[in-house]
Amino acid sequence: MTKLRLAIVGAGPAGIYAADILLKTERSFDVSIDLFEQLPAPYGLVRYGVAPDHPRIKGVINALRDVLDRGDIRIFGNVRFGEDITLADLKKHYNAVIFATGAIRDTTLDIPGIDAEGSYGAADFVSWFDGHPDVPREWTLDAESVAVLGNGNVALDVARILAKHAEDLLPTEIPGNVHAGLEASKVTDVHVFGRRGPAQVKFTPLELRELGELRDVDMVVYDEDFDYDEASIAAISSNKQVKVIDRVLQQWRTRPGVNNYSSLPEPVEGRASRRLHLHFWAKPVEIKKDADGRVAAIVYERTQPDGSGGMKGTGEMREVAIGQLYRAVGYFGSPLKDVPFDKKHGVIPNHEGQVLAKDSNQRVPGIYATGWIKRGPVGLIGHTKSDAMETVQHLVNDQGSWWQPEHPEESAIPALLESRGIQWTDLEGWHRLDQHEVALGEPHERARVKVVPRDEMVRISRGE
Repeated sequence: MTKLRLAIVGAGPAGIYAADILLKTERSFDVSIDLFEQLPAPYGLVRYGVAPDHPRIKGVINALRDVLDRGDIRIFGNVRFGEDITLADLKKHYNAVIFATGAIRDTTLDIPGIDAEGSYGAADFVSWFDGHPDVPREWTLDAESVAVLGNGNVALDVARILAKHAEDLLPTEIPGNVHAGLEASKVTDVHVFGRRGPAQVKFTPLELRELGELRDVDMVVYDEDFDYDEASIAAISSNKQVKVIDRVLQQWRTRPGVNNYSSLPEPVEGRASRRLHLHFWAKPVEIKKDADGRVAAIVYERTQPDGSGGMKGTGEMREVAIGQLYRAVGYFGSPLKDVPFDKKHGVIPNHEGQVLAKDSNQRVPGIYATGWIKRGPVGLIGHTKSDAMETVQHLVNDQGSWWQPEHPEESAIPALLESRGIQWTDLEGWHRLDQHEVALGEPHERARVKVVPRDEMVRISRGE
C-alpha cells in the first residue's frame, strides 16, 4: 500500500486540525505525520494569542490535546523552519508539507507619528501578557491615558487587560512577571477607537459583555455615536450578533457616567477608579509626539455613515491626550524561507490550499497551506477546521504529484536533528512541561502558571 509521509509546519489549531482530518479521511494509503513547531510547546495562538482570562476559548486546547494524545502524530518542538530544518530537508524525507504557521505580526498603520516611542503593535503586547518565550519579559505601563486602535476581538482583549486590575487576573495562568507589570500600571483611562459605528464592529458579543463585567472600571460611551442610519438599523434588525452588541451598548448608555468627548471624566467619589471609553466613528489620522519623541496625543477625524454600511470622513478633527498607543488593526503573516509569499496580503499564495508560484500562479507540487497563512487573519478558531478540510482534500487528490523522498524512514528526522545539535521537544516532553506548570499553580489554586523562558521550557521538557 502507498504510504504518505507528511510534514506539517506549525502546531497550532490549523496544523493539528489538518493532521486530525487527514488521519480520519477515507483513503487508499497509509499516513505518517510529523508536526514541527518552533516553540517548545504546542497550540500556537490558543496558548500565546488568547488572553489569560478567557478560559472558555482556551477550552479549545482540550480538543487539541485529545488529538495529540492519541499518539498517531509525532511532534518536534523547538525546531525552527528555515534554520533548524529547511524545505530541502523536507523534500528528502517527506512526500508533502502543509504550512500552518499562522499570522503573528501586526499589520502596519501608515499615519504620521505612528513610530513614536510608546506606540506598539497589539501582537507584541499580547505575546508579553501571554508569556511568549521570545519577547522581552518587562513591559512598562507608565501612562495614565492610553489608546487602542481597532474594533475587533484583539482590540478588546488588549483594552480589557489594560483596564483590568492585576489582582483580578491572579486566578488565571498569568505569568508572575506579567502580574508584576500590570500591578505597577498607572493606567486610569483606556480609549478604544474604531473608524465605523457600533453596528459595524468586528468583535463578538461575548468580548463586549466581558468589558462591562470588569471590577472597578466604568464603561464610557458617547451619545453622539448612536445616531443610526438606515444601514445600521437594518444590520441590527437582521443580524442576531449585531442586535446583541447594540443591546449591550444601549444598556451602558443608561449607566451613570460621562458622555462628553471634549474632556476626560474626572474621578468622582462612588465611581470606578478606571474608565474604558469606546469611541466610534473615529478614524486615527496622526499621533502627536512630545519633545522626547514619545506618544503625547492622538488626532482623529470624526467619520459618518456613507449609506451602505461603510464610513466617510467629515473633516472634523479631534484630539485626545494619551501616553501610549496599541495598534490592533490586524495580524500579518511572515515569509518562510524558499516558500512563495505574497507581501501585500501576508499569506502564502494558494488556490484552496494548493501553494502557487509567486510569479506564474502555477501550482507548486508537494506544498500546501492552511489556517491564517493561507487565508489571512480572518474568522474564529472554529473556522480553521473547514479550512483544513479543503486543503487536506486537495492533498489526497494530488497523490500523483507528491514528492518522492530519498529517505522516508521515520528514524531519519531524529537523527538529522541530533546531528545538528537541535534540542527538540516531543509529546512526552510537552506532558512534562504541562504537568510542571499545573503543579506550579496548585499551591495558589490556579489552573497553571506558565513557564516563560525558552531554555527553561526546553530543560523541563527534555527532563534535564
